[in-house]
Amino acid sequence: MKKQLSLLAVAAALVSVAPAYSATNMGARAGSSAELSGAPATRTRQSVDYAKYQTRSNTSTYQRQDGKNIYYTQPANRSAMYKQYNSSSESVRSSRSETLRTELRRKYYLAHPFYQPLQGKFGSITDLSYASSSYDFINESIAGVDGTWNVGQFAIKEDFSYGITDKLALVGMLRYESTDYEIDWKNDPSDKDDDNGLNLFGIGAQWRMIDTADWIGELSGYFQHQKDVSNNYMLELKAGYKVSRSTIYGLLRGWYIDVDGEAYGDGINAANDVVVFIAQELDDKAIYVEGGLGVFSVLDEDWTLNVEGLFSHYDWHNQFSVKGEIGWQPNDWFAVSLYAKASLYDSANDKDLKLYWYDPSVPGLDTGLTYIGDVNLDSYQDWSIGTRVIFQF
Repeated sequence: MKKQLSLLAVAAALVSVAPAYSATNMGARAGSSAELSGAPATRTRQSVDYAKYQTRSNTSTYQRQDGKNIYYTQPANRSAMYKQYNSSSESVRSSRSETLRTELRRKYYLAHPFYQPLQGKFGSITDLSYASSSYDFINESIAGVDGTWNVGQFAIKEDFSYGITDKLALVGMLRYESTDYEIDWKNDPSDKDDDNGLNLFGIGAQWRMIDTADWIGELSGYFQHQKDVSNNYMLELKAGYKVSRSTIYGLLRGWYIDVDGEAYGDGINAANDVVVFIAQELDDKAIYVEGGLGVFSVLDEDWTLNVEGLFSHYDWHNQFSVKGEIGWQPNDWFAVSLYAKASLYDSANDKDLKLYWYDPSVPGLDTGLTYIGDVNLDSYQDWSIGTRVIFQF
């Protein structure tokens, strides 16, 4: 029954991107159910002050008097008493100028939100994260049908890219997840489940369509498959304005989610093949959208800071979240960063959803599906922390 329910319907494990950095940065799917609280997995990209080296020429003029009479020392303030003696055989040069060339090195910042590898180079972003999602649910008409839904997930995601040109790159991605699910009943023992495995792969392309002294823009597209859950098609548009040592940018992301079978919601396998789940307002196809503002700043030569604020529409609920990331890059080919993200508002709070159980042993029911009652949601919260290791070679 676990396998049957998983293949028939139990909805999408939806993760954020990033970009690099996004959405909830987590996805969850048990053998018989899937966490649908966040957004689909997506690559969080980062990167770059794209002028890698800048050369500046300075001309300095040095005043020097040549061919003076060696027997007279000329004072600093020359008077009529002191005459400079020049013989016809002497060559006198009153000044000279020299051109000095100084190469000013500018890093190609790998944690920049517009990062993609340069032509002929490979990029690798390894993202190791822990994410949590939870909410309380209360049934006001049936005593004892109260509890908390919890998901905790460790994940490692690898994004590997190749620069066809300085402005066009191909991307491939894989994600391994280890997820624990729990319904913590208020008056009964908890029901728990878990799922582990390589649950996502994807391919895509990035095009940096504009990059001038003041402006930068990028358009990206991806296809992602989440095992036994959904196919996701994603588009992302970002545009930024360069100010001193910072880039201020806006972004817009959209996903088209094609769910395998039907989407039920957040569910868990209880004892004896009984599945308990909270049905969400989902169809077998959905559209998710994220939009927001961010700023990437170079703190000094080796340290960077990236802050984003995102408003997200995840089909049945809306969310506002904030993400911050600090990065260290000692050279041009390696960087490491730490990030944290949390939702500050979610419209799932105070929503009424339906609570079901699925029991194939119930007589007289073709589906084995039983409606228990409505539950009211409260204290909805997503958060994640992680580290990214970035190479360009």
